[in-house]
Amino acid sequence: MKRIALALLAAAAALYAVATWRTPAHPAWGYVAAFAEAAMVGAIADWFAVVALFRHPLGLPIPHTAIIPENKDRIGENLANFIATHFLATDQVLAKVKDFDAAGRVAQWLARPDNADRVGERLVEVGRWAVGALNDERVRQFVADLARRGLKQVDVTRLSGQVLEAMTHEGRHQELLDGVLVQLARLLGEDVVQDTLTEAIAREVKALRYVGLDQVAARMATRKVVTVVAKTIIDMAEDPQHELRLRFDGAVTDFVERLKTDDALRARVDKAKAEMLDSPALNDYVNQLWTELLAWLQDDMGRSDSSLRRSIALATRTLGERLERDPEVRGWINGELQAAAPRLIDRYREDIRQYIVARVQAWDAQEMTTELERHIGHDLQFIRINGTLVGGLVGLVIHTLTVWLTG
Repeated sequence: MKRIALALLAAAAALYAVATWRTPAHPAWGYVAAFAEAAMVGAIADWFAVVALFRHPLGLPIPHTAIIPENKDRIGENLANFIATHFLATDQVLAKVKDFDAAGRVAQWLARPDNADRVGERLVEVGRWAVGALNDERVRQFVADLARRGLKQVDVTRLSGQVLEAMTHEGRHQELLDGVLVQLARLLGEDVVQDTLTEAIAREVKALRYVGLDQVAARMATRKVVTVVAKTIIDMAEDPQHELRLRFDGAVTDFVERLKTDDALRARVDKAKAEMLDSPALNDYVNQLWTELLAWLQDDMGRSDSSLRRSIALATRTLGERLERDPEVRGWINGELQAAAPRLIDRYREDIRQYIVARVQAWDAQEMTTELERHIGHDLQFIRINGTLVGGLVGLVIHTLTVWLTG
C-alpha cells in the first residue's frame, strides 16, 4: 500500500511536469497541471499526517509529530479510563450478565457428552500430574509428619464428648435407638430367627448334660431365653419410658460428661493416642496404604477405559442435565451472579484500569508503534491515496472557477 501511494505521488509529479511543459500548446493542459499540482500537495500532506502518527517525518523533530510514541502513557491512561467507564460500568455489565444466562449456557455445555468427556479427560490429566508429584518419599513423609502433629494437638476425649453431646441433644440418640430396636424387634419376632438362635445356643450349651439336662431341655430353656429377650426389646421399642431406655439414657449422659471433665480418662486416651501415632507399624501401614492408593490411581487414570474418567464424565453430564431440567436452580445461580456482580465490578474496576495503564507503560514505545502500524497501517495508506485523488479534484475545481471568474 505504501508503494501504491508513492506511485500515485510520482505519477502526479510526472503529470505536472508534462502538463506544465505542454500548457503553452493548449489551454487544457493548464487544467491538467492544476489537477496534478493539487494532487501532489494532497499526497504529501496526507503522507506527513500518516507518518506523524508513528514517527518524525524525515527524522526531523517537528512539534506534534511521532504522536503515538511520544504520548504512549497518556494514550494508555485514556484507553483505560474509556474501558473502565464505558465497558465496565455497573449498569452495562449487569445488563450483559442478565441477558447472558450463564447457568443455562453452562448446563447446555455440560450436558453434551463430548464436553463431559473433555472435562473428564482434563481432570484426569491434572490428577495424573498430581499423583505423580505426590508419589515421592519426601512428600509422603511430610504429609505423615503433618498429620501426626495435627492429630497430637487434637483433644480426642473432649472432641468425642462434644460430638456425642450434639448427637444426644434433645433425645436424638433415642431416635437412633428407636430405629435399631424396631428393626431388632421385628427380626427377633420372626419364628425362623428364634428357631435359629435356639438351635445355635442349645448346641453350645453341651455342659447342661452334666447337670441333668438333655438336649431337648436345653432347647426349651434357650427358646425361653430368646423369647424373653425378644419381648424385652419389643417393650423397649414401644415404651419411651421403659426402665432400660432410661438407664441407657443415663449411661450415655454420664459417659458424655466423663469425656468432657474426667482428667484421668483424658490422660488414658491421650496416652493411647500417642502410642498409636508413634507406632512404627502404624507408620508403615499408612505409607503402604498411601503407596497402594497412588499406584491404583495412577494405573486407573493411565488406562483408556479409566473408571475415574467415566465417573467424572457421567457426573458432569448428569449435573448439566439436572440443571437443564431445573429452572429454579438456574434462576438461583443467575440471581446470585447478578447480586455478586456489582461488588465484583466495583472491587476490580480500578484494578483493571490500573493494569491497562501499567501494561501500556511497560511497552517499549518503538515496539508498540510497530505493532499499531502493522495492524492499522494498511488502512492508513488509503488516506494518502484518497488525499492524492481528492486533492487533485479540488485543485481542478479551484482552477476551473478561477479561470471562469477571471475570464
